[in-house]
Amino acid sequence: MVLSIEPVSALSTGPLLGLGLDRSGPLAAQVEEQVRALIRSRALEPGARLPSTRALASDLGVSRGVVVSAYAQLAAEGFIRLRPGAAPLVAVTGRAAEPVAYEPEFPLVRARYNLRPDLPDLGLFPRADWLRSCRRSLAGAANADLSYGDPFGAIRLRSQLASFLVRTRGVLADADRTGIFSGATHALLVLGAVLRAAGAVRMGVEDPCHRWRTRVLAASGIEVVGIPTDEHGLRVDALGDVDAVLVSPDHNFPTGVVLSPDRRSALVDWAAAGDRLVIEDDHDGHFRYGGIHAGALQALAPEHVAYVGSASALLAPAVRLGWAVLPARLVAPVADRLFSTALATSRLMQFALAEMIERGYLDRHLRRSHAAYKRRRAVLLRSLARHFPDAQVGGAPIGLFVPVRIAGEARLLQRARKRWIALDGLNEHGLTPQPSGLVLGFAAAPEAALRRAVGLLKILAAE
Repeated sequence: MVLSIEPVSALSTGPLLGLGLDRSGPLAAQVEEQVRALIRSRALEPGARLPSTRALASDLGVSRGVVVSAYAQLAAEGFIRLRPGAAPLVAVTGRAAEPVAYEPEFPLVRARYNLRPDLPDLGLFPRADWLRSCRRSLAGAANADLSYGDPFGAIRLRSQLASFLVRTRGVLADADRTGIFSGATHALLVLGAVLRAAGAVRMGVEDPCHRWRTRVLAASGIEVVGIPTDEHGLRVDALGDVDAVLVSPDHNFPTGVVLSPDRRSALVDWAAAGDRLVIEDDHDGHFRYGGIHAGALQALAPEHVAYVGSASALLAPAVRLGWAVLPARLVAPVADRLFSTALATSRLMQFALAEMIERGYLDRHLRRSHAAYKRRRAVLLRSLARHFPDAQVGGAPIGLFVPVRIAGEARLLQRARKRWIALDGLNEHGLTPQPSGLVLGFAAAPEAALRRAVGLLKILAAE
């Protein structure tokens, strides 16, 4: 039973404390906990007087020893000050904790229309296959498999991934040079730190480039340098004296352009001539809707190109698994860096993904997703042609998004987000000013929602 006793003001020498005690539990611990909560919430300000032990015991109908014990513990923890012959006081312990004002860039959970350009359809996540894979991989795991394991990744996943990447993207991969990370951004952070430790100073990135990638590379300690792009992709002639470069040759984010064959060759020659590194970020290259496309750049120069990918577009960002197929010289330093920073990526998740690949579940999911995304891309293009006939819609038929050149980017973004439309602007990803435009994802929204969202954008653009 919870008992709350009105304090007896004639006996109180401090503020009235309406504490409630459960007589079936330890009384002193309850007094401690409730007074501590009042102090933490600032209901009792620093320097405030507390009731004497005798007064509070009388108020609560407990023995004085209960309150003496509670006050002694609170004093030992630094919450209150006790002095002989003086009233107990709330301790002045410095500044109170500041309220946290952090919020995500856009609260996706509240989005009415999800046009995020870097997300798959989370509703298509193969929950039954994933759960089946988790159960089977865990049931078959030895006790030793539940230890930390190899920082470079579980050999089972590395082997399955290498085979998958050879088959689906033409990567020259094997288990020995395929490392596992907590997503592609983690791989970029580690690679940037490894290059910086080896003496690299400047890393070139496509301009524009996904802002998360430039941010994480800068966090690695390397200087990020924007390299201009045009309709043929990265300007290799503008690389200058950078020590390495990050590029998405099959589908630049956010312009959607493809690196031309001539520039692919020139980029590989540039890397080989100066013993430099190219990092190939293949964020959504598994989804192709027509035309003939080249395989991974890494296959042209596996000792000068590090291929980076992740499960975020293939399955869902929550899986938090990424990978990198590395030149031989980078395997040991990357593994050392993984050990010193993360020790190991979740092995249970690695086992589950390995099971997904081995049993063909991932292939099945990709076929299903590809069919849905192909339809949605067509719906988005038709809706844009109807509502924005003068807009320039670009990008190769690859990936999860379509770039749209349209005037008034900043104003339209502000209005759209107030109406809970999740989308990006071209200039949000540029290191230098870019032409005004939007980056519209089509994978995460049903076809009817895509039509309604584009119609609403037309209304907002006209306001």
